[in-house]
Amino acid sequence: MEYSTCAIVGGGPAGTVLALLLARQGIDVTLLEAHKDFDRSFRGDTLHPSIMEIMEELGLADRLLAMAHSKVSQGVFETTESSIKFVDLSLLKTKYPYITILPQVRFLETVVEEAKTYPNFKLIMGANVRELVEENGEILGVRYKGDGGWHEIRATLTVGANGRCSHLREKAGLQSVSTSPPMDVLWFSLPRIPSDDSWLEGLKGRIQRGHMAVIIDRKDTLQVGYIIFKGSYHRVRSEGIEALRNSIADLVPELKDRVDCLQEWSQIAFLSVNSDRLTRWYRPGFLAIGDAAHTMSPVGGVGINYAIQDAVVAANILSPSLKAGRVWLPDLAQIQRQRELPTRVIQAFQVLIQKQIIARALDSNQSFKQPPFFLRWPLLRDIPAKLIAFGVIPVHLEKAIG
Repeated sequence: MEYSTCAIVGGGPAGTVLALLLARQGIDVTLLEAHKDFDRSFRGDTLHPSIMEIMEELGLADRLLAMAHSKVSQGVFETTESSIKFVDLSLLKTKYPYITILPQVRFLETVVEEAKTYPNFKLIMGANVRELVEENGEILGVRYKGDGGWHEIRATLTVGANGRCSHLREKAGLQSVSTSPPMDVLWFSLPRIPSDDSWLEGLKGRIQRGHMAVIIDRKDTLQVGYIIFKGSYHRVRSEGIEALRNSIADLVPELKDRVDCLQEWSQIAFLSVNSDRLTRWYRPGFLAIGDAAHTMSPVGGVGINYAIQDAVVAANILSPSLKAGRVWLPDLAQIQRQRELPTRVIQAFQVLIQKQIIARALDSNQSFKQPPFFLRWPLLRDIPAKLIAFGVIPVHLEKAIG
């Protein structure tokens, strides 16, 4: 049996950033990641302005921007009737008025590389956490299966940061409330060619009656999200990959010369879109953050950013208590209080987009002769950009942990 002041389950953005922040404070922290590496297909790759500001505070922004990346400052939806600019970050007052598109594996490796410079940081890869250690109603650590069989780590605080499919929140007895997004997403990559410069810059959505796709320019490839009705994946797959290729080519004619690159369903990642949040994010000895606390819809690409903001707020609040060797329930409750309102607001915004744009796009009886109301009124037009870039309340490192 081992001991760590803080055991963090999940080596995603929330878990790695929290581990780094705590390690910088001299707090013993163990990060447990179930996989052998950080490389996953079609994980979110967006770092919004608020996160780049946090990375600058950590001294990592220049290192990240030195890697191969692309930038998105605006998003446009094109329909048969009109072109709708739904977000424009270029006018925001920030050093980073754009979304940085960077492979998440590069981001995670950079954060972990920095964390490894602190002797009180420990990383365990291939640690499949199966159980919470509980005594007298308090979580005291985890049991995991890894090299050599079963292992146990006792910790003052256990943090569940293991994503949207987190089993720890159920094991901790935490309840959630959910919304019902109207769509699922098929993600895939296609080659980028020089002529794409003439029609694609940043992020573009295409809408026709009953069909919708989002194309992200990644400079070396194009990342495409083909939106389908919730629960229709098996029907789409039964129709065959050729039918999917034809549908994509009809919706985005510029890709007609490349859809034949999709030869196997294994090239296409299926994302079952869910959205929920825990009614309570904590219990004695345990805290959930990121997607484990609030699963986000992919609308706006904000999941990574809210997860990292959770980690920063948690570090700001918990560092003094963890240094003292004890975490009190009011500390954990304060984290939820600070992060719950931003979470509720962005999820409400996502529901609005899903109803006003996506549900209408997938309904063959609907049209887009007029943009949604919040994109037509000047006073409301800048709200999506600010929400996507910074959230409701900007988050920064407190000077004590900066």
